[in-house]
Amino acid sequence: MKRGLIAATGVAAMLVSVAACGSSDSDKESGDGGSGAKSLTVWFMDGSNPPGWTKAVQAEFEQKTGAKLNIQIQKWDGIQQKLTTALSESSPPDVVEIGNTQTPSYAQTGGLAELEDLKKEIGGDWTESLNKPAVFEGKQYAAPWYAANRVVIYNKKIWADAGIKDTPKTRDEFFKDLEAIQSKGDAEPLYLPGQNWYFFDGLTIGTGADLVKKDGKKWVSNLADPKVAKAMETYKKYQSFSKAPKDKDEATPQQADVFAKGKTGAFIGMGWEANTAIKANPEIEKDLGYFTIPGESAGKPEGVFLGGSNLAVSEGSKKKDLAKEFLKIALSDKHEGALAKEVGSIPNKDSLLGNLKGQAAAEAAAPAAKGGGTTPLIAEWAAVENAPNPVKAYMTAVLNGKSPEEAAKQVEADMNKRLGQKQ
Repeated sequence: MKRGLIAATGVAAMLVSVAACGSSDSDKESGDGGSGAKSLTVWFMDGSNPPGWTKAVQAEFEQKTGAKLNIQIQKWDGIQQKLTTALSESSPPDVVEIGNTQTPSYAQTGGLAELEDLKKEIGGDWTESLNKPAVFEGKQYAAPWYAANRVVIYNKKIWADAGIKDTPKTRDEFFKDLEAIQSKGDAEPLYLPGQNWYFFDGLTIGTGADLVKKDGKKWVSNLADPKVAKAMETYKKYQSFSKAPKDKDEATPQQADVFAKGKTGAFIGMGWEANTAIKANPEIEKDLGYFTIPGESAGKPEGVFLGGSNLAVSEGSKKKDLAKEFLKIALSDKHEGALAKEVGSIPNKDSLLGNLKGQAAAEAAAPAAKGGGTTPLIAEWAAVENAPNPVKAYMTAVLNGKSPEEAAKQVEADMNKRLGQKQ
């Protein structure tokens, strides 16, 4: 899920094992070098598996199967290269957590086992938007585990001082509220830097735009599409209410730190960013509020980028059946619901969203998840997001006065070059 933290910069540090049960990467099917006790090795990313959920899943798995669970925690930094290497070896980890938009890359190279049978058995009601990134070329190569998306985090006092009584239900109502704050003149209505790329991606999802298209056998830029332009014009209107730089993203400076100063009406971010603001200024907590990013019409939230993780079985695993048993347990309604309660993540079924009750940020995020999406689910996309991201350059160009068509043409060559790179 933490896509912004991922960098393909070589092999990460040595594995840190939690709940390790004596197995090693060289174990055979018996799992412990021949003593007869089976084990299953699972790679989780740092911060993904909370303690309560992990303890419960491990206990049920070990009781049900008689096998030991060897959980190994990986760092996000360098994980792409490390996982690519691990999946190509003779004894890979049996189950791996993969960022949802990375799944096509590993499926394309043959590193992941097909999970069509698992999908038929337990995935008939997986939320389509969460499951889509687990499918490559029409086949199930992973299972959706959890997701998260952006919401509006706002300062209740600033909104009340501007005479705003209710949170907006449509995009036009949101703009009117921002205008009211602007007219009051005491605060910046919205902090939105010019390159908040994942918010923009959500807007393109809302317009039904595709950022790439096929030209023969190649993927090429589709930024010149009128649907992309429509999303960018919406972004431009939002950005007109902000004093944030047009050539920076939400991390430069951290938008939560700006909001923490108490002079900003709202910003668009992940729920956890509110904690960043509170850490910077504890006094801001009493004024914090959240609402779903409103769409064009009431009852239909704005499109959002769904960051998240899938769970997959290594094609090279000698314990695929045992790995699938683990997935059945970890992805069961009981444990998916428990995960949602423990950390506020979006579960893989709409029917489980009730587990988010009482978690304000998660409750605000949940309505948009069903209509959310991701970046293009092609292996070639990863190179596009490497700095300097041409889509960010496109955004800044439009905000500085170029038409969307001119801006798209300006970055087209760079984007097409990146899409042509072999992964």
